[in-house]
Amino acid sequence: MSEEFTGPPWAVDYTQEAEKYRISLSEDVRESLREAVFELLTARHPYRAEHVEPARSTAPRGPHVAYFDSNRGWLLFTFLPRVAEPQIVVEEIFWQ
Repeated sequence: MSEEFTGPPWAVDYTQEAEKYRISLSEDVRESLREAVFELLTARHPYRAEHVEPARSTAPRGPHVAYFDSNRGWLLFTFLPRVAEPQIVVEEIFWQ
């Protein structure tokens, strides 16, 4: 195994609540969510992707919010920049 920091695409995981909510969304909204997650997965650094901002300005390396579906929905995620397996963890999804 290499000790170098790997680049995109990153691994993604959903909390149980986020996964349940994701499955309950309509197909067109899920497609829009997939596009937003794909953007995070392929970004050089997920926290610098388009349509992304920190959840709290006092914690710039903490959880971030990514907007999707023309800002009608958002997902709260954390990026774990581990050397071996960098990962995006989606903690919460909301759509209105």
